[in-house]
Amino acid sequence: MQRQKCHKSPLFNEIEALMKFLYDYLWIPLRIQRMLNSQGIKGPPYRFIHGNNREIAKMRQEASSKPMALTHDIFPKVQPHIYSWINKYGRNYLHWDGVRAELVISEPELVKEILKNSEKTFPKRKPTIYLSKLLGNGLVTVEGGKWAKQRKLANYVFHGESLKNMTPAVIASVETLLEKWKGQEGKEIEVFNEFRLLTSEVISRTAFGSSYLEGEKKPADMLESEELAKEIQDCVMKIVKKREDKVVNGEADSFGNDFLGLLVNAYHDSDKNNKLSMEDLVDECKTFYFAGQDTVNALLAWTVLLLAIHGDWQDKARREVIGIFGNQNPQPEGIAKLKTMTMIINETLRLYSSSNGMLRRVGRDVQMEKVVLPANIDLLIANAKPRLLSP
Repeated sequence: MQRQKCHKSPLFNEIEALMKFLYDYLWIPLRIQRMLNSQGIKGPPYRFIHGNNREIAKMRQEASSKPMALTHDIFPKVQPHIYSWINKYGRNYLHWDGVRAELVISEPELVKEILKNSEKTFPKRKPTIYLSKLLGNGLVTVEGGKWAKQRKLANYVFHGESLKNMTPAVIASVETLLEKWKGQEGKEIEVFNEFRLLTSEVISRTAFGSSYLEGEKKPADMLESEELAKEIQDCVMKIVKKREDKVVNGEADSFGNDFLGLLVNAYHDSDKNNKLSMEDLVDECKTFYFAGQDTVNALLAWTVLLLAIHGDWQDKARREVIGIFGNQNPQPEGIAKLKTMTMIINETLRLYSSSNGMLRRVGRDVQMEKVVLPANIDLLIANAKPRLLSP
């Protein structure tokens, strides 16, 4: 007897698709919510498909529409939803990014337990599409052996001797900025944007041996481009090609001892354990440039604001710098003696962190000391802990 092949009817396919949709977008979120609620972890209720995104957007809009006093307590302004929900639901609470559950953690004991875990239970969260294009598979996003290889290169760049060699380039960039400001005397200056240009210039000089201001295309301007990834890759590869051509033509005996030089050396390394692919090289350059620019730019701006508010500390810092360097340019040996300036920078970082927290995810169901966490939920280990650190 000849067997006939069974075909699913269009109606059956539609019902099957609907069931899967409801399972992913309704049943799983409600199951996770019930599980964590039963363990004392509360939060705003899950809203079908949108999660809490509409509430978060509304809270951010309201916070940004109101002027705020000159205060260090910026947490309610920059993260109003986290501030509000921590106060309402406790140090650990659950909210929803669409259908993705995000557990916000600020309780020190639980944070410590997560960070001390050595079983790779809490891997890095997969970056967003935008962030993935911006940073690629650089040090910030990779893990395991690849992370160890890239971290080794980064450690060399930030070694004491390497940093000392960067001092002249940093001074040259700062002098260029100060000379520009002389022509703006008596006028209002958008300091945050000026520091963005400065950090771009310093990173370009110290890491890539080129001037940001001389470039035909400024990487910061590419952020709005639809061809962001390709343009950045082309830009980096042109600089790499120049380094390689100089060595081939006998104009240089090495690829350089800056960050880019180390990456190009690793690209040409015959040892597979140390070798980088061209994609890895480009991704490391993108990570170093954009992550470095964003964090240092914010630190400079906040530091200057604090010094403007606290004139007494501004005077102390100025006296210290003049006492060590006089009217001369800073030297590496003297920089290490700047105790007051170091205190100011550290206090600025405490008050105004460069990140709102550390992003992780739960790789598998895990039993913690006080709670069981289900697999595949996101974690935000919050930096802001108002009950622990008072501004």
